[in-house]
Amino acid sequence: MGHFISRPSPRTVLLEYKGGVDSSTETLADKSPGGTSDDLSLLTRAKGHYWYPVGGKRVLDGCGGAGVACIGHGRQDVVKAAMAQMEAFPYVSYAHFKAAPVQALSDWLVSSTHGRMQKVYVMCSGSEAVEAALKMSREYFVWKGEPQRVSFIGRWESYHGTTIGSLSVSGHTVRRGPFEPMLLSQFHKISSCNPYRQRFEGESDMEFVARKVQELEGTFQRLGPDTVAAVILEPTVGAALGCVPAVPGYLVAMKRVCERHGALMIFDEVMCGMGRTGTLHAWEQEQTVPDLQTIAKGFAGGYQPASALLVGEKVAEVMRKDEKAFTHGHTYQNHPVVAATALKVQHIIEHENLISNVRAQGRLLERLLKERLGSHPNVGNIRGRGLFWGIEFVKDKATKEPFDPTLQISHQVFRTALKDLRVLVYHGQGCAGSGRGDHIMVMPAYNISSRSVEEIVRRVASAIEEVFR
Repeated sequence: MGHFISRPSPRTVLLEYKGGVDSSTETLADKSPGGTSDDLSLLTRAKGHYWYPVGGKRVLDGCGGAGVACIGHGRQDVVKAAMAQMEAFPYVSYAHFKAAPVQALSDWLVSSTHGRMQKVYVMCSGSEAVEAALKMSREYFVWKGEPQRVSFIGRWESYHGTTIGSLSVSGHTVRRGPFEPMLLSQFHKISSCNPYRQRFEGESDMEFVARKVQELEGTFQRLGPDTVAAVILEPTVGAALGCVPAVPGYLVAMKRVCERHGALMIFDEVMCGMGRTGTLHAWEQEQTVPDLQTIAKGFAGGYQPASALLVGEKVAEVMRKDEKAFTHGHTYQNHPVVAATALKVQHIIEHENLISNVRAQGRLLERLLKERLGSHPNVGNIRGRGLFWGIEFVKDKATKEPFDPTLQISHQVFRTALKDLRVLVYHGQGCAGSGRGDHIMVMPAYNISSRSVEEIVRRVASAIEEVFR
């Protein structure tokens, strides 16, 4: 007979934490989010635009985690939608049955693109969606009788995910570093689109874009134009660059290069899409429709782990005409609870006109950040769109010299903001290239008020000023 091991109840554990190290704010996120769970405070609940850790004052949510919590926390209407689907049936294999919420969500997504994207695969994470996009690109050319197309072109200072394929196509040198020997050789890189660090003095947008086109064209020629399956990029780069939008004309010019050589264009909108930058789909801002599109984060607002691959007309037509099926699948693909939750979140965004609020509050956030921090000697650049704003820190404003990475400047700002000012921001390194460059990102929920935007800016600016005092 085995021995029964007594385990403390969740309430007992909470009481123990209240009496232990987490009873003060001294250990609140002492290290970066990549540290162990002992570095972080135990969270009891979240409501609206606030986090409530054990033993400390509430924390104003200035970033939604990683830009995820797009409608705030604790929405009971979303919880009820998820629960209703769980009561009907919580899970079914996509290979055995169709599920009404999955069909409804897919129809809604296709309609949201005015039919430009025509098929949908619902998954659980951005990395999964990117991995699926890469595989779909490859299989599309197998269907077409072009099996030599095995190369992909990504960009430096990009981040597309944590799996081997998605990390291979990413250009974030620090995140790639430990796994470099394992990464795939078919993935090649061009430079990012970062006018703050790359534009020549006096260079126009048109001239800047022309240089980028020349670089992409040169990469096609070097690899062999008929060997490239796809180019992948983020319309507005998130974690790797800190909210850097593409220069006007860049997206359409890059897609034209792909079309000229028969390759596909993938837009990774995992972080910048689903309303975050002021339109439901980021590509709408330049009317440049990708062949494949990935979405996640703001898709279900954190109420379920949700992502999707959207398939454009070119690929979908081959699948229909030749009756082809994508050789791909996950256990939790097309999960009914994920779909019901994501659809409810998107209906809330639509019915409450929140994307309009993203644009309005985004203009306010931009103005206040620039007014408060634009002249700060260590703030090199403030950039973004909608409610997706990055602040880059520099050692020298005139030369744009970044800080020594070992100083962990962005982490110092993050920690000071969290501990002393009780506001959560997202922090990162690498925006200046080769692992150098510090930035933070401000990404509040779409239903944020003007008053809360003002409070976020006040607290974030105070934290920055404190770090550099």
